[in-house]
Amino acid sequence: MKASTRSRSLRSATLRKFAAALAVGTCTGVIAIASAPAAHAQESNASLRGTITGGATEITAVRVDRDTRRTVTISPNGRYNFASLAPGQYRLEVTTANGVLTTDVFDLSVAQDASLDFDVSELVPLQDPEVAIDTPADGENVILVTGERIRTLEGGEVGIDISQRLIEQIPQTNRNFLAFADLAPGVQFVDSFGGDRRLQGGAQTSNSVNVFIDGIGQKDYVLRGGVTGQDSTVGNPFPQAAIGEYRVISSNYKAEFDQVGSVAITAITKSGTNEFRGSGFVDFTNQDLRAARPIEIFGTNPSGKTESKDLQYGGTLGGPIIPDKLFFFATYEGKEIITPRDVTPGLDLAPSYFPSEYQGLFGSASEIFNENLYFGKIDFTPNMSDLFQFSVKYRDEDGEDFGSGNAAYSTRTVTSVKEWRGLARWEHTADNFINDLKLSYEDVTWNPRPFVFEPRNIYRAELFEDGVRREGTILQTGGSRNFQDKGQDGFQISNDFTWIGFDRHTIKAGVKAKWVTLNSIQQNSFNPQYVYNVSYNPDGPLNSGPFNDDIPYEVNFSAVVPGDDVSLNSETFQFGAYIQDDWDVTERLTLNLGVRWDFERTPDFLDYVADPDRVAAVQPDNYPNLVNANYDINDYISTGTEREVFYGAIQPRIGFSYWLDPDGQFVLFGGYGRSYDRNQFDFIQQELVQGASFGRTFRFQNAGDPRGECTLSATCVPFDPIYLTEEGRNQLIANAPPGAGGELRFINNDLKLPYSDQFSLGVRSTFDLLNVEVGYRHIASRDGFGYLLGNRRPNGDFFPETGNASSPFGNPPSPYGSILIGTNGINTDLDSGYLKLNKRYTRTSPWSFDATYTFTLAEENRRFGEYFSLDFPSFEDYPVIRSAGVRKHRIVMAATADLPLDFTMGAKLQYSSPPYLQSFTSTVGDPNSRDIIAVERDGLGDLWGFRQFDLSLTKYIDLGLINDENRFWVRADVINVFNDRNYNSFSSLTGERNRFGYGTDGFPRLLKVSAGFEF
Repeated sequence: MKASTRSRSLRSATLRKFAAALAVGTCTGVIAIASAPAAHAQESNASLRGTITGGATEITAVRVDRDTRRTVTISPNGRYNFASLAPGQYRLEVTTANGVLTTDVFDLSVAQDASLDFDVSELVPLQDPEVAIDTPADGENVILVTGERIRTLEGGEVGIDISQRLIEQIPQTNRNFLAFADLAPGVQFVDSFGGDRRLQGGAQTSNSVNVFIDGIGQKDYVLRGGVTGQDSTVGNPFPQAAIGEYRVISSNYKAEFDQVGSVAITAITKSGTNEFRGSGFVDFTNQDLRAARPIEIFGTNPSGKTESKDLQYGGTLGGPIIPDKLFFFATYEGKEIITPRDVTPGLDLAPSYFPSEYQGLFGSASEIFNENLYFGKIDFTPNMSDLFQFSVKYRDEDGEDFGSGNAAYSTRTVTSVKEWRGLARWEHTADNFINDLKLSYEDVTWNPRPFVFEPRNIYRAELFEDGVRREGTILQTGGSRNFQDKGQDGFQISNDFTWIGFDRHTIKAGVKAKWVTLNSIQQNSFNPQYVYNVSYNPDGPLNSGPFNDDIPYEVNFSAVVPGDDVSLNSETFQFGAYIQDDWDVTERLTLNLGVRWDFERTPDFLDYVADPDRVAAVQPDNYPNLVNANYDINDYISTGTEREVFYGAIQPRIGFSYWLDPDGQFVLFGGYGRSYDRNQFDFIQQELVQGASFGRTFRFQNAGDPRGECTLSATCVPFDPIYLTEEGRNQLIANAPPGAGGELRFINNDLKLPYSDQFSLGVRSTFDLLNVEVGYRHIASRDGFGYLLGNRRPNGDFFPETGNASSPFGNPPSPYGSILIGTNGINTDLDSGYLKLNKRYTRTSPWSFDATYTFTLAEENRRFGEYFSLDFPSFEDYPVIRSAGVRKHRIVMAATADLPLDFTMGAKLQYSSPPYLQSFTSTVGDPNSRDIIAVERDGLGDLWGFRQFDLSLTKYIDLGLINDENRFWVRADVINVFNDRNYNSFSSLTGERNRFGYGTDGFPRLLKVSAGFEF
C-alpha cells in the first residue's frame, strides 16, 4: 500500500481515536503521538521502528529525564530503526527540509518492541478542540498530523506489562514485586498468611520459572523456587523500590530467553536522572489489625489471637553525579516479620487422644523472620554512542522455618540466606548495529539447620473407623533434621549483537558463557529419627494398650564415612547461543523467527564413578530380584564413561502478528516455541554424595507389630533401649556391614533436560484506551525429573501376586535399604483459553483496569510438586489425571483511580474454582487395582474455591519544600476485605473440604498502614 493511500484510509480513524497535534513555528512543530499497547522482544531494553513519509532525513530519540540522545538515519524508503532504547519517557526529533518536528513525550516500556509510522506531509487544520487541550498554545498555529498508533508486535507471546503505577498502587502484603504477575494468563503468585511466596506458571512447578533483571537471569540451579533465595522463605528476591517496571510472559517467549520452562519475567531497575529524587516508607500491621484466624476461634484450645507482626521500611535516593553524563541510584528495604504457626494432630484426631504430656504441644506459636535488601547502580553515558552501567545487590536474611501441621514447635529450622549479585554492562551503538556486553557475578548461600539438636520422634497411628482403615503420622517432636548449606557462585559473560542494516529486518544474535560452582552440604539425618507405631501393644493386639512411645520400630540417622568430605563443589560450565529476526514482511505482517541452543557441562555428574560395593549389591548374584525387573539397573550405574553432555537442546521460537484490518485495530497473533530448562542440582547431588554422608535405617523386630516385621539381619534386630542413645546407634553401625541400612541412589546415564513445547493463537484489539485480547494456549512439558522405587520382589514384580497392592519396600538388596532410581518421565499437558482486558491510565483519563480470566484444563502423571514416585514401577504406569496444582477457572482483576482531594485508590480481586484433590483407590485383594483419581471439590457448597478482595487508599500531601515533586503520603491497605475463609483442609475420611481443619489459603482480613515521603 502506498503511503499516501494509507494516510487517506487512516484519516477518519485517526481523527476519532489517535489524533496527534502538531504546532508549527518558523522551523519547528510538535507531533503528539497517542500511546498504544506495548509490544515486546528484548530481554530488558525497548525498540522502536517504523516508516516516515513526507521527506524526513534523520530522527533522534531523546530520553527526557536525562537528555540523552540516539540518532539514526532514515533510509530512502523512509524507514528508521531504534533497535535498543532504555525504557523510559522519550520524544522524537524529526529533521525535514522545513525544519525539525518534535513529538510530545511518550513512554517506552520494558522489553517493548514497538513500531510507529507517521506522515509529515499530510497536514490539515485542527478542528477538534478536545484534541487541542494537551497541545501547545501561546498563539501558535496548531495543526493536525495524520499518523498511526504504535503497532503491536508481540508475536506469539502471551503476557502482560506491570507498570510502576500498578506496583505502587495495587494493594499487597509483602512488597514482593512479583505479586502482580498473576495478572498474566495462566500465572499464579502463591501468597498465604505467613507462607512461602512463589511464582507458578500453568501446570509446572516454580522450578521452571526464570526472572531476568536488567537482562541477567536469576535462576536457581540448585534449589527449588525458580530464582535464587526463594526456597522456603517469606523474603523477597529483590527490593521492590528498585524495580521500574516488568513484563510477565506466560509462554512463547523469543530466543533471547533461556533456562525457563514456564513463566519468564523481564524487569528493569530504576536509574538516577538529572534531578535528585528520593523517597522513604514504612508500613506496619500486627495481630491487633487483623481478624482472628479460624483456629484462633474454633480450635480445641482457643486462646485469642497469636502474636503476628509485619514491619517493613526503606528508602531510595538517586540523581546526577555529572548532569547528562553520570547518574546514581541506591535503595534499601528492611523487613521484620512474626508469623503464627499452628500444631494440630494428624488424622483429624483430637488432642485428648494423646497422653497429657503431649496435649500441651498443640496450639499456636510464633515464627520470626528478618531481611535486609540493598541495591546500588551507576549509569555513565559519555557520548551518544556508549552506555556503561554498574550495579550491585546484597540480600541478607535470617529466620525460622516451621510449617503448620503435626510437627511440634521444637522441630523448627533456623534459616539463613546470603546473596551477592553484581553487573557491569557496556552498550555501544553505531549506524547499523548495537552491541551489548554484560559481565555478571553471583554468590548465593542457603543454610538451614536445626533449632535444637536432639532426636526427632515420629508417632504414627493405624486406626479403624466404620470399616475404614486410616494410617498416618499424628505427631512429630524433637529437633529438625534439616541441616544443609547449599548455593551457587560464579561469573557470566554475555554479548548481544543487533544488526539493523537490512531493510525490514531487525536481527539479534547473542552468546552466553557461564562458569558457576554448585555447592552442596546435606546432612538431613543429622538428628536421629525414631518412628513409633502408637497403636502397638507388646502385651496384646493393636490398639489395646496405652499410647506406645517407648518402643520404636525404626531408626534412621546419619553416618559420615571417615575421611570423606561431606561437601560437594561442582564446577559447571553453561553455554548458550541464539539468533532472532523480527521481519516486517509487509505493512500488516510481522514474523518473529528465532532459534537458540544451550548446553551444560557438570563434570561431577558426567565423570561420577559409582561406589563398587553399592554396584555389587544390586547385581544378580546378590540381588536376583532385578533379573526380571522392568528396567536394567546397569543403565543407572556410572563408571565414569557412560554419561555425555546433552547437545540436543535446539529450541525454535516462531511467532507472527497480522493486521486483520488496515487500521491494525484487530491483530491476529500466534506462535510455537520449544524451551529447555534444566535438572535441579539438588536432585542430582543426592547420588554424588551418598557415599560420604547418608542416612542409615535400622528396623526393630517387635512381635505383633506389622510395622516391625522383618527378617533378622544386620539391619533388622530386636529392640533394646540402648538403641535410643548415641552409644546404641554406634553399636548398630559396628555390628553391621559397611553401608548397611543405607539408601542406594542411581541416576539414569542417559539423563535428558526437561522441556516444554508452547503453542499460542489469538486476537488482540484496541478500542481507544481499551485493549482486549482473546487467546488459546497449549503447553506440553516433558522429561521432568523424579525418583522411582527400584526395589523388586523375588520374582521381579513390583506388586505382590495376591493381597492388597503395596510397594516392595520390604525387599531391599542386602545389606542396604531401598533403591531409588532417578530418571526423566514427569509430564504435564495444559490447554487454556483466556480473555484479557486492559484500560490504560492517562492524565486525561486517570484510572486503569486490568482483568484476566483463564480457563484451564491441565493434566499430570505425577502429583503436582512431588518428585519421589514410589507407588508404581515406572512413570508410564502412573495414570494421567487432572493436575492438583491448577484450578479450572481463575479471574484476577486490578484497578487504580485518581480521586478528588489527592486520593488514589487501588483494588485487586482474585477468584478461582476449587482445586482438584488426588487420592488413592484400590480394591481389596486385587493387586492391580491401585489407582489415583482426581476430583474437583465443591468449596463448601459454594461456587468458588478461593476468593480474596483487597483495597488500598492513599492520600498525598504536597509539601512544596524542595521541588514540585516533594510530597508526603499516608496509606491504608485492607487485605481480604470480606474476610473470606478459604479453607484448604480435607477430611481424610470423606475427602471433602471441611471448615474445622482450620488451615486456609490467602489471608484473614488485615489492615496494613503505611506512610512515606517523596522528593
